[in-house]
Amino acid sequence: MEKWDVYDKHRMKKAKKIYRGEPMDSEEYHLVVHACIFNQQGKMLIQQRQTFKDSWPNLWDVTCGGSALEGETSQQAIGRELFEEIGLAHQFDKMRPHITVNFERGFDDYYLLEREVDIEQLVLQPDEVQAVKWASHQEIKEMMAEKQFVPYYTGILDYLFAGRHAFGSVRIY
Repeated sequence: MEKWDVYDKHRMKKAKKIYRGEPMDSEEYHLVVHACIFNQQGKMLIQQRQTFKDSWPNLWDVTCGGSALEGETSQQAIGRELFEEIGLAHQFDKMRPHITVNFERGFDDYYLLEREVDIEQLVLQPDEVQAVKWASHQEIKEMMAEKQFVPYYTGILDYLFAGRHAFGSVRIY
């Protein structure tokens, strides 16, 4: 069972810790992280969630993501998630999130990378991911319209594609 740090509205850690699924008070939040990997053609590496996942089963999603565990920084959490979900190692310790999206129960940090990845070499976590593929911005929008992709705000999706070359993103070639 995952144990999380609890934060206040200013993103300051509180002394309290909770397990996934436990209720939080109205002024308590947790940290979520996502990585979006783009190739030189501007396509995003996306993953298909497993059919038995509690949230968004069988839908396609951005490259990887999940909740930060107790004691993890945002950078440590996204490095762990990326390796666990698709077997890809990257050190995020010198990066800041490209964008942070506030949601009702927490903070969601997004990291943007431009990197060529051979998807045949990835090791997918069987409990989380059933498939990966490259998809263009338009293809993802169509998947969202057909309810085949996690329903992110389209403005955030647009920003992720537009921001992949902006300050804070990383290119590895």
